[in-house]
Amino acid sequence: MSRFKEIEYQCPYCGKQFTIHAYESVNAQEDPDLRDLCLSGDIFRHSCPHCHTDFMIQYPLVYMDPRHKFVIWLNQNEAGRDMHAFSMPLVKQGYTLRRCATLKEFTEKIQILEDGVSDVAVELAKYDSFIEFIDNRKGKPEDVTSVEYQNTNDGVMKINIRTDDKGMAFLIPMAMLEEEIRAEHEIFEVHDEDFPLVNSDWIISLFMDSSGQA
Repeated sequence: MSRFKEIEYQCPYCGKQFTIHAYESVNAQEDPDLRDLCLSGDIFRHSCPHCHTDFMIQYPLVYMDPRHKFVIWLNQNEAGRDMHAFSMPLVKQGYTLRRCATLKEFTEKIQILEDGVSDVAVELAKYDSFIEFIDNRKGKPEDVTSVEYQNTNDGVMKINIRTDDKGMAFLIPMAMLEEEIRAEHEIFEVHDEDFPLVNSDWIISLFMDSSGQA
């Protein structure tokens, strides 16, 4: 069941206070409309009733999808030990548990896990695509504005790299990614009960550690 609470919030534009409905949890199976709002990010969009300015407010949210068997916890802070009582029963039921620190990560993670794709494979594909983009002199690292998961069809993953004035798509066979992950399974291992962050910072840290860099 989805739950929300009312919060008194001060508009950052006009300074006046108003009440917002902040969702603490969303069950995508029971509330498909809320699922759509989470996927678009609009569940965090609010409008000041005084100055009528729209803005985003990110707050902690637990997103559960029983059909696809995953839970995403949107929170900038790490999970404490008190989360284990919540996470362990879900892990035993075969759920994938993830924490996302940003709204962008959150919306992308929903799509990845709904597609039934390993987000470890996605982050590896994004990293490899970025390196290939730079090595082939398609652009400089500072030119890249985003590296995004697009979709996976017929065993091929599509990754988009965007700059201010252009974009490039990379098509990567899932079999190749899965083979690399199996060969280095100790490096790519994640522990769901800890609600791990599996994102660009995570994949970069793995390659830095494996190359002996601090």
